Amino acid sequence: MRCMDIRKVVQVLEQTAREILTLLQSVHQPSGFKEIPSKCQKARELFCTVRTHLGELKTKFPVDQYYRFHEHWRFVLQRLAFLAAFVVYLESESLVTREEVAQILGIEVVREKGFHLDVEDYLAGVLIMASELSRLAVNSVTAGDYSRPLRISNFINELDSGFRLLNLKNDPLRKRYDGLKYDVKKIEEVVYDLSIRGLSKELEAGGDK
Repeated sequence: MRCMDIRKVVQVLEQTAREILTLLQSVHQPSGFKEIPSKCQKARELFCTVRTHLGELKTKFPVDQYYRFHEHWRFVLQRLAFLAAFVVYLESESLVTREEVAQILGIEVVREKGFHLDVEDYLAGVLIMASELSRLAVNSVTAGDYSRPLRISNFINELDSGFRLLNLKNDPLRKRYDGLKYDVKKIEEVVYDLSIRGLSKELEAGGDK
């Protein structure tokens, strides 16, 4: 019965996560860059709904049995961590911290305090965002924004350097990190193409737009 109650709340969370993703996907459209501030604002409003549902989820199991039921919400929590990270990146082009994600989701960071954002769920969310940014780099060129791929490249390279310092023993997380290498390569190809076409030199001469 407890698992069924948890599953019902998780399904609602998954639906809200899909709504946020659909909202943010529009930034990949040619006109989407102009709408980034308004889309991020709407996404943050939807995160209010997420906080409500996560608050409900906390009541469905004993506080000391988080990891007993963790598999029920692990995927959606990683998805929500990704969406929070993507919103923060679109707003400030910076890497969201685990504490910031937990705050956006209305949950704890410290395990002893109850329902919290597990560090591996946070890292998985960040890696999902990296794939989204590699796609954004390609679509930026299509939209005529040639400076954004260069900034994304710098960001992803720093992210990659950070992950290289970690000793990843978790197999799913390790596989996601392997995907980061392809994202780095994909973005480097975009930057190289801009360089070959002389577009990056134009940016260097005129400064970032």
